[in-house]
Amino acid sequence: MENSTLTGLLKKAASEFPHRRALSVAGKLDLTHERLQELIEHAASRLVDAGVNAGDVVALTFPNTVEFVITFLAIIRCRATAAPLNSAYTAEEFEFYLSDSESKLLLTSKEGIPSAQTAASKLNIPQVNVNLASGDAFLDFFPAPSESKVNMAEIVNDPSDAALFLHTSGTTSRPKGVPLTQQNLAASVQNIKSVYKLSESDSTVLVLPLFHVHGLMAGLLSSLISGAAVTLPAAGRFSASTFWSDMVAYNATWYTAVPTIHQIILDRHFSKPEPSYPKLRFIRSCSASLAPSILERLEKSFGAPVLESYAMTEASHLMASNPLPEDGVHKAGSVGKPIGQEMAILDENGVIQPEGVKGEVCIRGPNVTKGYKNNPDANKATFSFGWFHTGDIGFFDSDGYLHLVGRIKELINRGGEKISPIEIDAVLLSHADIAQAVAFGVTDEKYGEEINCAIIPREGSSIDEAEVLRFCKKNLASFKIPKKVFITDFLPKTASGKIQRRFVAEHFVSAKA
Repeated sequence: MENSTLTGLLKKAASEFPHRRALSVAGKLDLTHERLQELIEHAASRLVDAGVNAGDVVALTFPNTVEFVITFLAIIRCRATAAPLNSAYTAEEFEFYLSDSESKLLLTSKEGIPSAQTAASKLNIPQVNVNLASGDAFLDFFPAPSESKVNMAEIVNDPSDAALFLHTSGTTSRPKGVPLTQQNLAASVQNIKSVYKLSESDSTVLVLPLFHVHGLMAGLLSSLISGAAVTLPAAGRFSASTFWSDMVAYNATWYTAVPTIHQIILDRHFSKPEPSYPKLRFIRSCSASLAPSILERLEKSFGAPVLESYAMTEASHLMASNPLPEDGVHKAGSVGKPIGQEMAILDENGVIQPEGVKGEVCIRGPNVTKGYKNNPDANKATFSFGWFHTGDIGFFDSDGYLHLVGRIKELINRGGEKISPIEIDAVLLSHADIAQAVAFGVTDEKYGEEINCAIIPREGSSIDEAEVLRFCKKNLASFKIPKKVFITDFLPKTASGKIQRRFVAEHFVSAKA
């Protein structure tokens, strides 16, 4: 049973590596695996005292803090469902997410999050603030629940328990609620541990928000179940100015990030290089397409293999990854091979396609959600022919590596030609004067859709539309060349760092109108 629940895997790691470092707040606090488990058990008992029952949804909103980690794992430990939320949401957004998840309780930091508290009050959801005064203390709850001498040994976690409730990032539609079970989470973290050979010797600095599946599963939980160590930045979020000093101070062996953060780290390296860099086993990239030119710059700058991977919330994160060098080649422009699940390319009739033929990427396995919450239409559309349909178009090459072409809804249909915006992004990002770029489709009377793009120039660059178009003409087929180039200093992104094409399109097209 311990291998089929996340809580079981965490307890197993704590018993195998009790005195190894599990969690640090940079420069402030260090917790061993054994101590972290003690804090989780105590906090879980206090949540039960506060009236949390098995199956209840408990919302939590914090920066990346030790309190988040303890309360998140404590919620799951008492068989409730954790629903982490972005602390930057407005009161209206909190109201939607708290209501949609049917949350029974809201947990926040000692300082509180006013927008979340306003929304919870409006919905009559009780609120509790939590704080860890020191590594020797237990978590304090305000208001403090009365003690009832809960016997945590009597609370047994089951693989079928709904442990995590997240919403899709909604890059093409309204966010959908995704319940994930203990078994889903256990399968995924073991897949991540396996492909990257994570062990008690590993250490990472977390740069991604823990309310998102990438940072939570790949950064935090896969490390903890491996007996490895995780460091949270002192600021509670990614900071380019402290990233490498934290990596060096805590003997980091790897890190995982979205392409946007990789680009920030690279830009800082070129403008303010560190005196020395740690020896990394690998660098991981996920959650959005990594342009081959960026991958090449990362490898050259930091002397470590960059492994691009493929993941989504509905799969409890990881679906495919490039392997470590000792296990095979890693290919720029590919997200690698399926990890721990079945994956197939299907046509519109559910027929599996041969290598080299494009179709929809579909998966099935123990890491995949059983369905969206209260959304029968989405479930009917997404689960068919015995597979979960990702909404992504891709193909397998002759080595079994997956290549993504783009989201079905984001492909640009220009006069019947289906064009991948990812391909155009990659060309734009290979220009030395372009820091960030995104291609998108806009309505066109002649072709149905036409290609536009938006770029953020590198600092000090004076690149203009004519130069961008000249470069595109040299590197793209004529029908793939953007008709219009927007030069900007801002691109709308999700909280996890994904560039949202539909929002970029709306932003620039409405501005033009």
